[in-house]
Amino acid sequence: MGETVFSRLRQGILLGLRTGGKVLLGVGALLGLGSLVAPPALAQTDLTALEQALPPEAWAELQTLLKTQQYHADIVWTTVAGALVFFMQAGFAMVEAGFTRAKNATNIVLKNLMDFCFGACAFWFLGFGLMFGSHVAGFLGTNWFFFNWQQGAEAGSQNDAWPFTFFCFQLVFAATAATIVSGAMAERTRFLAYLIYSIVISGAIYPISGGWAWNGLFADYNGGTAGWLENLGYIDFAGSGVVHLVGGAAAFAGTLVLGPRLGKYGPNGEPRAIPGHSLPLGMLGALILWLGWVGFNAGSTTAAIPDIGWIAFNTYLAGAAGAIGALCTSWAIFTKPDMTFAANGTLAGLVGITAPCNTVHPLGAILIGSVAGVLVVLSVLFIEGTLKVDDPVGAVSVHGVCGAWGVIAAGIPWFAHAEAGVTWAVLPVQILGVIALGGWSFICCLALFLILKGTIGLRVSAEEELAGLDIGEHGNIAYPDFVTASGELEG
Repeated sequence: MGETVFSRLRQGILLGLRTGGKVLLGVGALLGLGSLVAPPALAQTDLTALEQALPPEAWAELQTLLKTQQYHADIVWTTVAGALVFFMQAGFAMVEAGFTRAKNATNIVLKNLMDFCFGACAFWFLGFGLMFGSHVAGFLGTNWFFFNWQQGAEAGSQNDAWPFTFFCFQLVFAATAATIVSGAMAERTRFLAYLIYSIVISGAIYPISGGWAWNGLFADYNGGTAGWLENLGYIDFAGSGVVHLVGGAAAFAGTLVLGPRLGKYGPNGEPRAIPGHSLPLGMLGALILWLGWVGFNAGSTTAAIPDIGWIAFNTYLAGAAGAIGALCTSWAIFTKPDMTFAANGTLAGLVGITAPCNTVHPLGAILIGSVAGVLVVLSVLFIEGTLKVDDPVGAVSVHGVCGAWGVIAAGIPWFAHAEAGVTWAVLPVQILGVIALGGWSFICCLALFLILKGTIGLRVSAEEELAGLDIGEHGNIAYPDFVTASGELEG
C-alpha cells in the first residue's frame, strides 16, 4: 500500500511540473495527496525516498505545501477547540442555575454571559499583554496590549497571523477562570460588584499568574521569553493550576467575604440543605462541561496532531472515574447515591486530569480522576460543615481543591507514561506552583472583594435576597408561570 501511495503522490507532483507553474505544481501535489485519505497511509509514505525521486524544486514546493496545510489544520482545530471551551459557559450557567433556586436563575445566567463579555474586552485591552507579552524577569508581560490587526498579522518571522487564533483560544480560558466564582457566590452577590470583579480577574489577576506558567507558549512572538514557573519545569498542560486553582481560590476568597446565604446555617451552626430548583438542568450542565473539556484539554495542543486523541482518551477516563469515585463516596456516607455529587465528581475528575492530560498513562488517568472524585465529596463536607463556608455549587472543592490535586498529580512519576520524562524532582516545583498560583489569586481576590464590600457593596440586602435576585437586581422572573414554593428558609 505504501508503494502505491508513494507512486500516486510522485505522479501527481510530476504532473504539476509537466503542466508548468508553481500553482499547478501545488495542484498536482494535492492530486497525489488525494490518495492519502487514511492517516496511516501518509504515515507509511517514505518521504526520504520521495525526496530522492523528485527534482529539488518539486521537493521544496511539496514541503511548503505540506507546511501550509498543517498550519491551516492547526488554525481550524484550535478555533474549533476554543469554540468548545466557549460552550462551557453554557455548561457553567446550567450547573449553577440548576443547583440553586429558581428565583435567582436569571441572575446566574446573565452573570455567565456578562463575565465573558466584560472579561473579553479586559483580556484584549490588558490581560493578554500581561500574560503573553515580553516578560520582565518571568513575572510580567510588557507589550501586546490591545494589539491591532497589523500587529497580529505581521508578528513573528512567518507573518502567519497566528496571534489572532491564539488570542481567541486563550480568551476562553480566561473566561473559564472568571466564571468559576459565579456559582460559589450565587444567590446573594450584587450584580455590579460581580461585573467589576470579572473585569479585574480577566484583565489582571488571572493573566499575571497565567504568564508565570504559560508565557513561553507565545515565545515566537514575544521575543522568546518565558514565565518563572515555566523556567523551573512546572507542568500544567491545560490548566489545573493556571485556570481552575486560580478560579477556585478566587471563589474561596469571595465566599469568605460574602458570608453564607440566609438560612444556610441553623442556630447551632449546623448546615442546612438548600435544594436547587432543577437537578436535571444541573446534570445537563455537567455533561456540556464534559464535552467542552475535550476542547479544553485536547485543544491545548494548539496543533492538529495525533496527541489530540491521546489527550481526549485520558480526559474521558478521568471524568468517568471522578463520577464513580464521588458516587461511591457519597453512597457510603449518605447510604444513597447522590446525583449532585456524581455530577461534581465528573467535573472534579476533569479538573484533576487537566494538568497531566498529556503525560499520564490510562491507569494514571483513572487513578487521578478517582482520587479527585473522593476529594470533592470530602472537601464539600469539610468546607460547608467545619469551615462554615457556603458554596452553593461546590466550586471551591471542584476547581480549587481538585485543581491543586491535578497540579500535584502531574509531578508524580507513578501516573506518567514511559515517554513523559516525569521524575520526582518535578514534584517540589508542582507544590510551589500550587502555593504561588493559589496564594496569588486568593490574596488578590480577597483584597478586591473587601474593597468592593467597603465601597459599592458586595452583597444585596436581606429583602432582595429573600425575594430573589431576579426581581431585586434585574426586574425579571425566570419562570413566570411557576408557583413559588412557600416557606423559604430565613435566618
